[in-house]
Amino acid sequence: MTAPFHNVAIFAKPRTEGNRPALQHVLLQIVRLVEQASLTPLIEAGTRDAVDLRGFDGHPLSVLVQKADLAIVLGGDGTMLGIARELSAHAIPLIGINFGRLGFITDIGLDDVPDVLSDMLAGRFEADRRTLLEAEVLRDGESLHRGRAFNDVVVSHGTAGGILGFTVRVDGATMYTQRADGVILATPTGSTAYALSASGPILHPSLAGLVLVPVAPHTLSNRPIALPDSVVVEIELSDLRDASAHFDMQLFSPLRPGDVVRARLSPDRVTLLHPAGYNYFETLRRKLHWNVLSGEPYGRA
Repeated sequence: MTAPFHNVAIFAKPRTEGNRPALQHVLLQIVRLVEQASLTPLIEAGTRDAVDLRGFDGHPLSVLVQKADLAIVLGGDGTMLGIARELSAHAIPLIGINFGRLGFITDIGLDDVPDVLSDMLAGRFEADRRTLLEAEVLRDGESLHRGRAFNDVVVSHGTAGGILGFTVRVDGATMYTQRADGVILATPTGSTAYALSASGPILHPSLAGLVLVPVAPHTLSNRPIALPDSVVVEIELSDLRDASAHFDMQLFSPLRPGDVVRARLSPDRVTLLHPAGYNYFETLRRKLHWNVLSGEPYGRA
């Protein structure tokens, strides 16, 4: 089978100085597998420097988005979120190798890398297209900040704490005015992240929907709601000066009363590549321990 790829961008981000040697070992293994598949590895410059891969060229992101037709991300889900946002406008598919904790979207285990990655580089994989949000912060009608989110856009209180007052509008119609710790607008991918911890529903990635989830609402009647992904959602802050809009909980913009966070579906998509035979429900069973009976330890299959 002819490999469907030619140039492979490689990204990683060490969590601590202490994990650098282990990360370097796996990165070198990935580089060898890419070369054995007769493909060209292109190590991202920040990765090369952070992991101290001497003897390898480092390539800036501006070059990678022009040359690469595949990206391999070694890290946790947070690392994958950041890289996915950067590459989303360039239609570069991503393979995630889990060097973090949960690994919902970096779903290849380190022990599986030699066999699984070789097969995927040869074209044996499952492709999974995911949606993104794009949002902006408006103040007096002027756009102050724009960003994308693979998981979610969150409006929450800042370091001072306290309850937010806000109004949510969907396609211009008022849904509710609420007081809560915050509110989450999540994609199906993000429905298993922060939104899930706030008792939101899980949306299958193939669904054309969004989830709006209040965080600790100051009323017993307010509940999460699933929305069509064709809508425009506006969250207008009414009080509390220490508040922020977060994009995947990685980028943020400070808010003040009267500011509006406007979010909608992005026209771009993120394509995740999984090992052949990948099944979303198996991922849920493993990551959320759906296969564990009451009283059994999490380690049992």
